[in-house]
Amino acid sequence: MFNNLTTRILIVIAIVIVNIGCDQVTKQVAVEELSQSHDRPYLGDFFRLSYAENRGAFLSWGSEWSKGFQTWLLHLLPVIMLIGLLGYTFFSKQLTHWQIIAFSFIIGGGVSNIYDRLQYGKVVDFMNMGIGDLRTGIFNFADVSIMIGLFILLPFIFKR
Repeated sequence: MFNNLTTRILIVIAIVIVNIGCDQVTKQVAVEELSQSHDRPYLGDFFRLSYAENRGAFLSWGSEWSKGFQTWLLHLLPVIMLIGLLGYTFFSKQLTHWQIIAFSFIIGGGVSNIYDRLQYGKVVDFMNMGIGDLRTGIFNFADVSIMIGLFILLPFIFKR
């Protein structure tokens, strides 16, 4: 199914677009519904909607860096890596169907977050999970896409 280059490219682009679309829509809803409100707990506060603007990378890492350093490490390097991963996903003959799907999720999430960083200088985060004081950082749908991709890749990593 993924052996035909045109089919592979169309599947990758479809997964990437769906991931970007879901992320952008949920971020817009978060801005409209959560930016001026308090946290919203669900499932006994295991899942919480909580608005945050992240000017850095994962868990605000790098938000205190100089603009020049941020430009290189948080803007240009991810763009270069995503372009490389996209090319690899399109053309590598060694990838399995699941690896192609996994990389497509990672690319979709990465492109959506980098778009926000380049366009707005920040990424909107709004989801949080945990029990009591043991909680994740605040994240968004793009981060979920990236984690889904990494989760799909785990068996291939440990298989070696």
